[in-house]
Parts: sequence; structure tokens; C-alpha cells
Amino acid sequence: MAAVRAAKQALRREIKKRLAVLSEEEKQRQSQELSLKLFEHPRYQSSGRVALFLSMQDEVCTDAILQHALTSGKVCFIPRYQSNSNHMDMLRLHSVEDVNSLPVTGWNIRQPAHDDAQREEALASGGLDLILMPGLGFDRNGNRLGRGKGFYDSYLKRCSNHPKGKPYTIALAFKQQLCDQVPVDDGDVLIDEVLYEEN
Repeated sequence: MAAVRAAKQALRREIKKRLAVLSEEEKQRQSQELSLKLFEHPRYQSSGRVALFLSMQDEVCTDAILQHALTSGKVCFIPRYQSNSNHMDMLRLHSVEDVNSLPVTGWNIRQPAHDDAQREEALASGGLDLILMPGLGFDRNGNRLGRGKGFYDSYLKRCSNHPKGKPYTIALAFKQQLCDQVPVDDGDVLIDEVLYEEN
């Protein structure tokens, strides 16, 4: 276990270096490319209930995806992380304006406040059809390197207990986030597909 942890830390440092030299223009270009790819994806098109992340500086930008999902009538959910544990909920988002009204966390991303009890949690209602996954690194076998907190792994395990079952998972990745092999341990959940620009 310690060896896997050390290998993950080393790979995180390596990928962060690769991302640090990516220009804003290149990040925007790849983000746009991936958004268009996703919009044509049969799984995205057939999903009514979609969870997606609000992107950080070093992640594929999800602004266009969020707008598209909301305007095409999908029910959208975004994460609310609990900073003192690996617990995460996926809460309903009603509009783009709704996003702009959310408080900003220490990670500089917006998320619903912890006392915001009005929002529907995906697993307390109809479950999810699709989760768009963030992460630092990915390999082509569906192994994912997160940031080390385990939020998504524990959430996907909770999804498995929902009557609807585990949703389809698609990771959004810059080419620079692809690795030959991501080290994994028993707690890591495989993702179904990694979407990246192939050329």
C-alpha cells in the first residue's frame, strides 16, 4: 500500500508539472474539442440525469458542457465536498445563474453551501445516468489518479447501492493527463471511458 501511495504521489507531481506549462489557449482549445466530442457521445445524449464537476484551473473547462446540459433539458448535479472527510454529495443545479450565486470554496470552486437544504441530492431521488469525472491522471484502461481524497471513489460505491445502479462514467482529460499506467489500490474505482483529443 505504501508503495502504491508513493507511486501515486510521484505521478501527481509529474502531471502537475505537465499541466503547469500548458497555455491557457491550449487548455481552452482542448476543452472546446472535448465538449463537442461529448455532445455527440451517445451516452451523453441518452442521459437525463448528469453529474458534472465545476472545473479548476488545471482541469478541462466544463462551462460549455454545463450550459449545454442545462439548455438541452438534462437534470444537472454538481459536487459538494466535505473538507473534513471523503464524503461528497451531488446536488441539483437549476440554471447557469444558479451557479454564479454559489459560494466559493477554499479550492476556489463554487459549490452549494452546507446549510443549503433545499437542493435535491441525486441518490436521494432518481439516481444518475452519467457522471463526468475529474482527475489528475488517467490511463487507457480506465484507471484514474485523483487528488488523493477519495471523494469520487466513495461516491461511486454509494451509487452502486442505489436502485438505478452505478452510472456510466466518462473522464474528461487533456492529452497531457494521459499516462501509460496509473497505480491503483483496492479502493480505486475503474471508470468506463476516458475522453481526450486523439491525434
